[in-house]
Amino acid sequence: MTPVSQTEAAGGGAYLRRIRLTADGGEVLAELEDDFHHFEVRLKHDGQRVTGIRSAAIRYPWSTCPLAGDRLEALKGMRLSPRSTAHAAVASPRSNCTHMFDLAGLAVAHAAAQRSVRQYDVRIPDRQGNRTTATLHQNAELVLRWEVAGREIIDPPPYAGQRLRGARFIEWAESRLEPDEAEAALVLRRALDIGMGRGMDLDPYPNAAAIAEMVGPVCFTFHPDQASHGTRMRGTTWDFAANPDLLLSGLTENPAPRP
Repeated sequence: MTPVSQTEAAGGGAYLRRIRLTADGGEVLAELEDDFHHFEVRLKHDGQRVTGIRSAAIRYPWSTCPLAGDRLEALKGMRLSPRSTAHAAVASPRSNCTHMFDLAGLAVAHAAAQRSVRQYDVRIPDRQGNRTTATLHQNAELVLRWEVAGREIIDPPPYAGQRLRGARFIEWAESRLEPDEAEAALVLRRALDIGMGRGMDLDPYPNAAAIAEMVGPVCFTFHPDQASHGTRMRGTTWDFAANPDLLLSGLTENPAPRP
């Protein structure tokens, strides 16, 4: 099977993202897969603090993405917290890979809560005009359903009126919502941001520097010192809309071949 471009992946389909957290004694395996990424983070802990952390980049858009895994070492020694954003007080999100950093925070919270398995499944249909209905299932149960117009949630309360871009949503969620609900909201918010990429084909760009001005210094790869070194990993955008069960299945080939 041959990879499908982002442009071909769009149009009448949906962006899917799956995150799975699995505890085994003093270790949490956090996995993420979507149209553009497949990452893993393994976090070790002693019940109180992070004692070790390592990552694996399996499918990623830029050649520099795997190098960001070393930045997670800064989390060693931090105290476990039920808040999935607590690690942002220890390390800078923008100095890390966005997705591995998110996984690390989810793993910290998973360990703190002493949960066994948690799986998030996001589905965001391609927009009609500027609108979509984004859903989040947790362990197969629907926990969030947002009506979204542009970059704003329009329904239901208490989310209605919240803007999805910038730090204000994070601050609002952490101050207004309980840890579990805030975690779910932040997972869906991140997916809504990343899912916008279905409308853009990155394969023609030679490196991250070619779009750095548009994207900004949002993560390790798009830092000014790294962007020119981050070559495009062509053919790494896959479409799972018709085959959601293939997410995190260990598949090594594209589930949506070019017609």
